[in-house]
Amino acid sequence: MNFEVTILGCGAAAPTNRHNPSSQVINLHDKLFLVDCGEGTQMQMRKFKVRMQRINHVFITHLHGDHYLGLMGFISSMHLLGRKAKLHVFGPAELWEIIQIQLKASSTFLVYEIEFHAVSMDEKQLVFEDKTIRAYSFPMKHRIPCSGYLFEEKERKPKIKKEEIDRYKLQPSQIIALKNGVDVTLENGHVVYADQVSIPADALRSYAYCSDTAYSEKVMDAVRGVTTIYHESTFLDSEKERAKETFHSTAKQAATVAKNVGATKLILGHFSSRYSDDNEFLVEAKTQFDNAILADEGMIIHIE
Repeated sequence: MNFEVTILGCGAAAPTNRHNPSSQVINLHDKLFLVDCGEGTQMQMRKFKVRMQRINHVFITHLHGDHYLGLMGFISSMHLLGRKAKLHVFGPAELWEIIQIQLKASSTFLVYEIEFHAVSMDEKQLVFEDKTIRAYSFPMKHRIPCSGYLFEEKERKPKIKKEEIDRYKLQPSQIIALKNGVDVTLENGHVVYADQVSIPADALRSYAYCSDTAYSEKVMDAVRGVTTIYHESTFLDSEKERAKETFHSTAKQAATVAKNVGATKLILGHFSSRYSDDNEFLVEAKTQFDNAILADEGMIIHIE
């Protein structure tokens, strides 16, 4: 099943010639989730061929402009394109007031419905769930209330070996029973033992989005055990005092978080424009955590 992330923007603060503000699309089991929507996000979607109308859920971390100023443009374009499906928007409670004010001021009456979900900024919260996946919000340590998001697969049943299905001519109801660990007795009296014909399900995958945040034990507790983590690295460690003052992280701190939570991959992003070479972030991170990569616009990352 699909689990991949498309980076639309990974820069900090204002857009530059190198990076757009924060935004990415998560394709999880063929459902598209937009996480943050900085200025220019819908243009990045067009550029990188993201199917906008397939996005039914938008998750906003906080109300600094580089994380949400593209949202009204996205909402308006969906209206102009004749969207019919409901759009679910998750974020700080104040975001709903901002959306309503802008719609009212422009006398825009949407042809589709927005359902707004206020996210807790104080505790980890289950915000989305279906048969195969869950999404949580969790508080981050920033200058204003800010929430990260954790996406994870649900436990799956073991698989039944195809050759055993063919060998015993197993029926759907028998396959379901075996997946549930129940032995099956065939018409000829032969017993098919579940533990002998099953294959363990694929390992579960998860993805945490942590931008913006200072280095935080509470954040680590919220995402412990995640397989892939995107963590802001606004500064290099030479400016860790500046990072502390502005409630941001260094590349070294981001790598330390990845190591401490047991992640298998770290994606660095939210780069300050004061640095001319992003590779400096990677060099610093790899002193703490080897499997680190740099985010870049248009990059598609497969979550494993």
